[in-house]
Amino acid sequence: MNKAEVLKEIIGQRRSVFPKDYTDTEVSQEIIDEILHSATLAPNHKRTKPWRFKVFKGEEKAKLASEMQAIYKATQPEQLFLEKKYNDIGFKINKADAVVSIVVNFSAMVPEWEEIAAVSMAVQNMYLTCTAHQVGCYWSSPKLVDHLQESLTIEENQKCLGLFYLGNLQE
Repeated sequence: MNKAEVLKEIIGQRRSVFPKDYTDTEVSQEIIDEILHSATLAPNHKRTKPWRFKVFKGEEKAKLASEMQAIYKATQPEQLFLEKKYNDIGFKINKADAVVSIVVNFSAMVPEWEEIAAVSMAVQNMYLTCTAHQVGCYWSSPKLVDHLQESLTIEENQKCLGLFYLGNLQE
């Protein structure tokens, strides 16, 4: 297969795969590094490289799950609180092998939408690299991420655009 055919096949296979379908096996650090490196190859106007990624694994990931559940509980009016949603938040994060925060850094050198678009293209590169390695992944952008400024050390000129979940798939 030539490069164009391989690329077409990878693009055609790209899907969001949710944590319930991940195995308990670890995604190798080498593959995670490759996924993040491919993100940094996305086009970006004036080379602002507006993406900021933080990988959560192990204990740090478990703390993120607890924090997200606490945020949900604190921000939901009692009559709207759903135990199932609360449990799902923890399940998804804990079931994924790694969770990557997706943050855009606004440089003020170009319009904000261009930097959001560049981050989106970076995430598409992550999706395609995951697909090539048969790693399940999906980008989630729950409103709860707006409350993660402190744990993600988000600065004034930054915004969290969501979380990217990763996990190995059944063979």
